[in-house]
Amino acid sequence: MFESLSDRLGKIFEGLRGRGALNAADVDAAMREIRRALIEADVSLEVVRAFVEQVRERAVGAEVTRSVTPGQQVVKIVNDELVQVLGSDAVTIDLNAPAPVTLLMVGLQGSGKTTTTAKIAKRLKDRQKKKVLLASLDTRRPAAMEQLRVLGEQVGVDTLPIVTTETPVEIARRAEREGRLGGYDVLILDTAGRTHIDEELMAETVSIKEIAKPHEILLVVDALTGQDAINVARSFDGRLDVTGIVMTRVDGDGRGGAALSMRAATGKPIKLIGVGEKMDALEDFHPSRIADRILGMGDIVSLVEKAAEHVSAEDAQKMAKKLKKGAFDFEDLRSQLQQMKKMGGMGGLMGLLPGAGQLKKAMAGANVDEKVFDRQIAIINSMTKKERANPDLLNASRRKRIASGAGVEVSEINKLAKQHRQMADMMKKVSKGGMGSLAGMFGGKMGGMMGGMPDLSKMDPKQLEAMARQAGVDPEQLKGLPSADVPAQKSLPSDVNALLKSSGGPALPGLGGAPRFPGLPGLGKKK
Repeated sequence: MFESLSDRLGKIFEGLRGRGALNAADVDAAMREIRRALIEADVSLEVVRAFVEQVRERAVGAEVTRSVTPGQQVVKIVNDELVQVLGSDAVTIDLNAPAPVTLLMVGLQGSGKTTTTAKIAKRLKDRQKKKVLLASLDTRRPAAMEQLRVLGEQVGVDTLPIVTTETPVEIARRAEREGRLGGYDVLILDTAGRTHIDEELMAETVSIKEIAKPHEILLVVDALTGQDAINVARSFDGRLDVTGIVMTRVDGDGRGGAALSMRAATGKPIKLIGVGEKMDALEDFHPSRIADRILGMGDIVSLVEKAAEHVSAEDAQKMAKKLKKGAFDFEDLRSQLQQMKKMGGMGGLMGLLPGAGQLKKAMAGANVDEKVFDRQIAIINSMTKKERANPDLLNASRRKRIASGAGVEVSEINKLAKQHRQMADMMKKVSKGGMGSLAGMFGGKMGGMMGGMPDLSKMDPKQLEAMARQAGVDPEQLKGLPSADVPAQKSLPSDVNALLKSSGGPALPGLGGAPRFPGLPGLGKKK
């Protein structure tokens, strides 16, 4: 969703990074471009003004003049302020209340409330092992209740039996009673929406709120709505006191302005984002990770979490044992392809890698077909167990039979066999010579970079300082680094947050408490 904004900001920062020192005119020129980029991305004008003012205040101040590389420091300041606009810390759905904890879903018609309701129910059932009851209070839209019942069956969650003669308030009362008597942990109420905000909708939702006494009121907003999303959020918040926002269609081609404006304009946290049509396509909203993605820094933490979610420890151990032996057959290749598909394919993974924006664009320009994974899995499925375990058995007649079974040309079989052979050769090299051998395979820049790295623990402090200055790092910042002889950790922590905490690096400059934006509820008040 943030691709166009990310591209614009990337071009602005490229010009800044190349400068040895920045003056006020350089900063002003960059701020003009940033303002234009944010307005084009549908960010609310009041948020743009406050954001640019805050960045300029820090960029022309002492922070940048003291910095070794001012261009990079401006990027850091923009990143910090983006995080503040998006909400600083991730906020999850609060279930800390007596059971059944009631969640009230509100929003305009067509924003994805019903689907999001089912997604949240599945998430609570699978991840937190909660017993959830769904209830549709939408008596206006045809088949709205039936839609929620079908979605409930799909995700394995109970739904309130449909009684067509009841009003939304009566359904809310019955749902609350059923939730209490049925021993449910969570009750989710899906309210009716309209194509626009009107007094009738608001009055009905307020009366439901008084009856249900929800612990959380979640406003569902379509990310494609643009600047009008802020008006919708303010209208609902003014009458209902919304506790959080769920953004849908974040995987679409919207320009991202609604997400950047919503928290600043309303003061309410974005708790979840919908990233696809499937029932598990719902993610926690992490402001710092989204800011990193916007600035092309990738999102390694989300990548690690995705891997942990889709790759079991048992599978990882089996694969590690095989790699030690240098063995890699078609069964292994198939499992790798399946895991990559589960994690969002090449496109999804590229978006999370730092600096992979250009590569992703090149892939898009080359029309790389993501369905190639499906075809390759079909080819491997057409092989016998013996053929999968021993690729050398694939002679011409066998390849012809496999092609016929998978519905592809023989040339596709040849391509896959070649790809497998290259991967198997690489695995053997890694098992024999470790990373040094792998670096040698790539040759050129990569090989020189990996093979020619000096041993930092044996270097003179002055040499380290000189290296730091060449890399654009202030040598003063290196003084807090742990020594080279710290004992290695025996095993990585299973929790990603624990892994990050254990790294113990020094604090970055520019992270001190800067004054927040004036006049916007989500960003504090000017003193």
